Amino acid sequence: MKIEDSEYYKTLNPFKLEMPFGNYYFFEKFIVGELFESIHFDWKKAELLIAEVLNFYGEHAQLGFIANRINHYSVDPQNWVKLEKKYNFISASAIVMYNMSTYMNASIEKQFAKKSIKRCTSLHEAIEWIINLKEFN
Repeated sequence: MKIEDSEYYKTLNPFKLEMPFGNYYFFEKFIVGELFESIHFDWKKAELLIAEVLNFYGEHAQLGFIANRINHYSVDPQNWVKLEKKYNFISASAIVMYNMSTYMNASIEKQFAKKSIKRCTSLHEAIEWIINLKEFN
């Protein structure tokens, strides 16, 4: 399910950031990312997104991140290492998986990150997990 088709989009009215490689939805405590089909999300793209995030939320933001994997694309798992080493605004992440290959990729990425990454089977599960984290309450 796309975030725009969810109850959260309608009730929380996030800011929508359109990038050349995907759309990002900025909520109060978390971001939902939906990359486009066949994109390879490398560090160069990550830094473009990070600049937008810091510009919107500020340097001291603490956020959750949800990768809503509605399309097939690849992610450089080293992005997680670089993100945690250079920036400190993501408290926890969730990856919404819609098939077994996404589950396998999420499992690999989880090995690279020091911070929590939860694998979820629905967007609802991911959002509820993020908004109920102790860091945000």
